Amino acid sequence: MLLSIRRVLVAAAFAAALQAQGSGGCACGTDPPGPPKDRELRPYANTPEDLRPYGKFTVPYDEFYVKQVEYNGAARDVVTLKPKDVEEVRIGFLGPIENHPDEALGRMMLNGALLAIEEANARGGYGGTPFRLMVHNDQALWGASSNEIVKMAYDDKVWAMLGSLGADSTHIGLRVSLKTEVPIVNSASTDPTSPETIIPWYLTTIQDDRVQSYTLARRIYTDLGLSKVALLRVNDRYGRFGILKFKDAARRLGHPVTIEQKYLPGATDFKRSLGIIADSNADAIVIWGDQAPAAAILKQMRELGMKQRVFGSFRTIGAGLLDAAGPAAEGMEAVFPYDPNRDDPAWTGFRARFAKRFDRQPEVFASLAFDTMNVLLDAVCRAGLNRGKIRDALAGLESYKGVTGGMVFDPNSKNIVPMYLATVSKGTIQYRRYGMEKPYATVGEGGVVYAGPPVADAPSGPLRLVVFGPAANRAASSAEVRAVLEPLGGRYLLAPVDADKPWGQASSALVNLLYQGNAVGIIAVGRNASHLAEQLSAKAFVPVIAISADSALTAVNLPWIFRLPADAALEDAVGAMTAAAEKAGPNRGRLRDALAASGKFDNRGEPRE
Repeated sequence: MLLSIRRVLVAAAFAAALQAQGSGGCACGTDPPGPPKDRELRPYANTPEDLRPYGKFTVPYDEFYVKQVEYNGAARDVVTLKPKDVEEVRIGFLGPIENHPDEALGRMMLNGALLAIEEANARGGYGGTPFRLMVHNDQALWGASSNEIVKMAYDDKVWAMLGSLGADSTHIGLRVSLKTEVPIVNSASTDPTSPETIIPWYLTTIQDDRVQSYTLARRIYTDLGLSKVALLRVNDRYGRFGILKFKDAARRLGHPVTIEQKYLPGATDFKRSLGIIADSNADAIVIWGDQAPAAAILKQMRELGMKQRVFGSFRTIGAGLLDAAGPAAEGMEAVFPYDPNRDDPAWTGFRARFAKRFDRQPEVFASLAFDTMNVLLDAVCRAGLNRGKIRDALAGLESYKGVTGGMVFDPNSKNIVPMYLATVSKGTIQYRRYGMEKPYATVGEGGVVYAGPPVADAPSGPLRLVVFGPAANRAASSAEVRAVLEPLGGRYLLAPVDADKPWGQASSALVNLLYQGNAVGIIAVGRNASHLAEQLSAKAFVPVIAISADSALTAVNLPWIFRLPADAALEDAVGAMTAAAEKAGPNRGRLRDALAASGKFDNRGEPRE
């Protein structure tokens, strides 16, 4: 099976290479970045003061992991090969792709890496020389995994590698890299001790269990004020190491974990553990595991009548949880590395390309593997075919913008960007940025209200509503929209503004409609159009209904913005706006109040349905 996978990957790599046209922008090491500059980041991992070890009692005389990891070897002095010197540029991959409990996750991780390789080859590869992915299976056995990594280094002669999903194999890879001087990039293992080995050949793009645990602790103990928390985790290395930092955070915040229960991988019956947790009078449960057991736990909690709030690590949340748990998942919260509901072009374009290539949507392991492989390929292109210089390019990376969003790397080459908090609400998952820091102030808990001067009525006649978005003319004249307006007897006119035109023209058209055309409301479709409309609403005092997945629109405490989900139809927004206008009359201020009181939005302007 593994041999057939390799043959498919080799064929795909060379097929993509045939499309290569020139260098496609790869610098091929013509101007390598050189050794990374010395830098420090204090405190380590941006740990908040109240979560630092012994932070309430003393200041350490020294701190580890705050300075740039040094490499003083001779790898960068080896001759850098040119594109003409090699027939292919080999990149290693280690992941659980067969005969492994996590092989479904490993295959998605492989798909993400493969797509990055194929697209790089379509752009010209390494100066016309194709990249080739050398795939090795992570068998979950220390000896077998170490053999695969050694094969990559000495037999395949890879320039760098991506892997693995499990922390045990990643640690083995680190030890081998110290001997073979092969750079390793990681997109899946969250073990915080991996970069703490101070081995200078490692970069990780996923926030580790320290960041995840501290974020969860902040939410549970500081934000929600809960005090009795139980842990229910898988009894393997992921669960065992994952909860250690949460237990540390709970203790430092004055609420040691009430009870810890564990289950074996593959378990399906959790009622005994749940009964013990119920007897402990815990206020909340933190699950550290995967989606399938998390879904079973939630369903069995409901069967037992348990009402505790439930939180989870990043591997507990996703479409699989919703499908398996159904209504039992309502209200669950978990940390997550990025916001998969974003509608920016880089993310939506990647999702479309991935779905076309693999006939499924990318999940977290595929998406992060795609970004991480691109980080690595970019380092190879900047540094050239020299392992030491590739290492320098990776170690000098301070930030990166990928399809999953922005990343920020500390001196240990690990991503420490704040995480997202995922919440299951009405059968969907909503995401919002949520940091580890204790807020110095709280804003907007009581909702957003308009407290400005009264707004003048619009002139008599039909009320004008702006429709701002891509292909606005076609959308505004659709049969569905006309069906909403026809019963209203011509009291409303839609003024479409095409968001596909240059932004200067679009903004001028909007300003004219608001100040000269006396439009009383805006319906904006898509993230970009919604943000521009939001800025104008603050100046012109005009209500906006934004059809977008970007919850940041309502995070600025602006009383004029109301959001509908990205899958909402334009006629739904037109119906909501006209229904409110029927009650408010020709006045933007009263229209805003009617929208706020309509029951369709919460007190921040977020959708209730």
